[in-house]
Amino acid sequence: MKFKHLFAVLAASATLLSSCKTYFISVDSFRQQFTGLDSAGLRRVVTKSPYGIKSAYNTYPIDSILCVDKDGTKMVLKKSPSIEIRFTDISNKKTVFYFDLMVVHNDTVTGVRSRFIPSLKRSIPLSQVKTIEVQDGRKRYSYVN
Repeated sequence: MKFKHLFAVLAASATLLSSCKTYFISVDSFRQQFTGLDSAGLRRVVTKSPYGIKSAYNTYPIDSILCVDKDGTKMVLKKSPSIEIRFTDISNKKTVFYFDLMVVHNDTVTGVRSRFIPSLKRSIPLSQVKTIEVQDGRKRYSYVN
């Protein structure tokens, strides 16, 4: 009986670890994808959490993210509320934002780090960013509209 339980836990862990594929965006590509977007062009969206809680906020009208996988193959990742973006600065400090809850102004990215506590914001100058990683965290949030 213990073996079955251990096997189930290991199988679930392996599935979770392998299902979150990481993609990369160069800082230059990131800048290009956000060129011409400003706070005047934000659109209102409504999301629903796994618990049925709805929240509304403004986000950029970007439907997909251009990135590459670890082998350098170009990928188009469809925007969703579960997409997370991880910035690593030149000091190797990592900051994670939800992709649809960040704003780029001049050379600074400001984002929300938690859907539960939207006041947890941070700003990062793009000039200090070394790497940008994108991952679908597979959290069960969805757009309502």
